[in-house]
Formats: sequence, C-alpha cells, structure tokens
Amino acid sequence: MTASTHQTLVVSQPADGVVLVTLNRPSRFNAMTVAMFDELERVARDLNSDGAVRVVILTGAGDAFCAGYDLDDAEGLPELSPLGMLERQDRAARALTAIRALPVPVIAAVNGAAAGGGLALSLMADIRLGSPKARFNAAFVKIGLSAGDLGVSWLLPRLIGPAQAAEICFSGRMVHAEEAERLGLLNFVTGGDDLIDRALAMADQICANSPGGITLSKRALQSNLEIGSFAAALELESRGQALLTRCADMPEALAAFRDKRAPQFTGR
Repeated sequence: MTASTHQTLVVSQPADGVVLVTLNRPSRFNAMTVAMFDELERVARDLNSDGAVRVVILTGAGDAFCAGYDLDDAEGLPELSPLGMLERQDRAARALTAIRALPVPVIAAVNGAAAGGGLALSLMADIRLGSPKARFNAAFVKIGLSAGDLGVSWLLPRLIGPAQAAEICFSGRMVHAEEAERLGLLNFVTGGDDLIDRALAMADQICANSPGGITLSKRALQSNLEIGSFAAALELESRGQALLTRCADMPEALAAFRDKRAPQFTGR
C-alpha cells in the first residue's frame, strides 16, 4: 500500500501492514461531504483487496475526529426529492458499511469531536481509542433528524446498552472521553499526545498474530451479533476453526507458541 492523497482523505502507511486513513478537512472539523463518502468507499474497497494490509487506523486531522455531515451541504437536503434523499443516505451508508466490512481490524483513533455521522463512523471500527479531547454526541436530533441514522440505532445499543443509548440519542448531549470509556464507547483513553502511538502499538500487537485467525475472529464477532441462537454461533465458530487448521499459518503459530518464539506472518 503506497501513501496517497485524496480530496478529503490522506492515506499513509506508518508501519508494515498498517494503513492510517486520516479525514482531512480540518478547517471544517472533518465534516462529511458527498466527496468524502465516495472516497471512503473507494479507499475501503482498495484496502479490502490488498492482502498486505493487516490493520487500518482511522483518525481525523486537526482538532476533531469528524463533526458529522457538513452543515453547508445539509441546508440543501430539504430540497432533494424523497428518492434523491434516499440516494444520498444510501451513498453515505455504503461508505460507512465499507469501512465496517473490511476483513482486518479497524481502530478508530478519536482525537476530538465525533458528532452525528462522526459518531456513526467511529462505531464502524472494531476498537476505539480516544485522546482526552475525544467526545461524542448523537447530534442528529439537534437538526431535526433521527438518531436512527447510518447504523447508530443498531450499533450503539449493542455497545453500551439500550437505556444508555436511548438517553444519549434523545438528549443529543455530549459524552466526554472519561464517560465514554466508562460506558464502553471507548476501549480506553490515551495520554494527551500519544493517541496515534498507542493505536500503532495496538496494531503491532494484532499484527503479531495469525492473519487468518484475526480475519475469522472479526468475521465471527460481527456475524454472531446477528445470529439468532447459540447453536448457530457455535456452528459458525466451528467452521472457522476447521478452515484455519488447513491454513499454513496455524501450524507455524502453534510451533512458535510452544517454543515461545514469535512467528513471522507474511499475509492473510
């Protein structure tokens, strides 16, 4: 993966197997536009097909993670036809879903405000780390829209519980870093200036493990949020384990674990 610059994103490779995707509209607090949706979807598609990528880190440039949908663009939403608005929603949903569907772990390094669609984007990550300046709100209700947007009403209750999610979504209030960590919205809060370093350290821990094992672990964790029975969950897990024992990484990892040396994995 080579470093690349887009209109609204910067994509770089700070370590082997690790790709850093930075939302790059700092003067607008990285607010989302149609161009950003399109670029997020395109970058996610490229990353999905790159077997050398092991972890993706998502962050924002400047003082914010993502301030949600750009209000200048939002002023034009009432002028869209119903089908035009539905197409706009679908475009945004495809972009965020593409991030969540990446087969490798996604770490959100939340460096500031994650509001509205920014909250939704952070929820697409598997792991969320936050600086002390991280903060979240379901700003949709502040502009006359529903918090049932871009997956928030499905993901947030599963992450922090339905009652907590309801209170945050109905009030639109700000959830600051310390509370977000306590609720489980953040895995942990980092120091004031080491957010990306901590995210890279976590990525390094992940990269030390079997690519296939990580990929199927992510698939099992996501799929079993939607499976309706324990028996179905066990069936999915068993199929994954059976598949992995037929991959080259598993015997290598087992041998390395038994004699306490670190295996060197070359791909997923």
